[in-house]
Amino acid sequence: MSEHHENGEQSQALVPTTHFGYQEVPETEKEQLVKGVFSSVASKYDLMNDLMSLGVHRLWKRFTVDLARPRPGQRVLDLAGGTGDLAAAIHPRVRPNGSIVVSDINAEMLAVGESRLADKGIIAGVEFVEANAEALPFPDREFDIVTLAFGIRNMTHPERALSEIYRVLKTGGRALILEFSHPRWPGLQSIYDLYSFNLLPRIGELIAKDRESYQYLVESIRRFPDQETFKVMMEDAGLARVEVFNLSGGIVALHRGFRMD
Repeated sequence: MSEHHENGEQSQALVPTTHFGYQEVPETEKEQLVKGVFSSVASKYDLMNDLMSLGVHRLWKRFTVDLARPRPGQRVLDLAGGTGDLAAAIHPRVRPNGSIVVSDINAEMLAVGESRLADKGIIAGVEFVEANAEALPFPDREFDIVTLAFGIRNMTHPERALSEIYRVLKTGGRALILEFSHPRWPGLQSIYDLYSFNLLPRIGELIAKDRESYQYLVESIRRFPDQETFKVMMEDAGLARVEVFNLSGGIVALHRGFRMD
């Protein structure tokens, strides 16, 4: 083997990779690939959520807001806030003198969210910021509450996002992370697999005209750590008193942790 060929193999091996669904891709490419997925589905994202979960995602989000316990005057950050579901529910609870920042890495998703909230008259005390959750443009100890629903599994380095969440929380502040997880009820996993791998991409093809994006979303759910593993990740980032709430038999889990220092 030539020296040139050996060097080429070595340099290729040194390129860090990560998963994009079931594919292995260079870390540097995942962010753009994920952006492409959500740019493609932004206009149909809420409709697809209703269809895929039979509307139950609204109950999961309501439970998240109730457990966040936002109060008047508090400042809240909704990461991967996309189309504004959580922001719309939180906003009246922090007003009249509180505020909420909706942050997302995807401009198309933010545009849909801003339009939706404006249509509901939710304008005062709301800010939309295009940002990467792994490097947030906010000061330390800025927020009383950080929420993140169905976004962390799409991040290249979720541990960096968790560290950033910890950094921007005030002492006593809380983080609530809602994400698809691993079913806990006996027999539920096989039913869930049948539904998600066969029906969800088909629904994506029919409604959003994008089978590939929903195939990725299904695969990304399977690659995400289980409840206990993710709990440890939150603790490693500095969050304390981390609790896990399994919803719908563990199909979805809500993790809540606090910054105590």
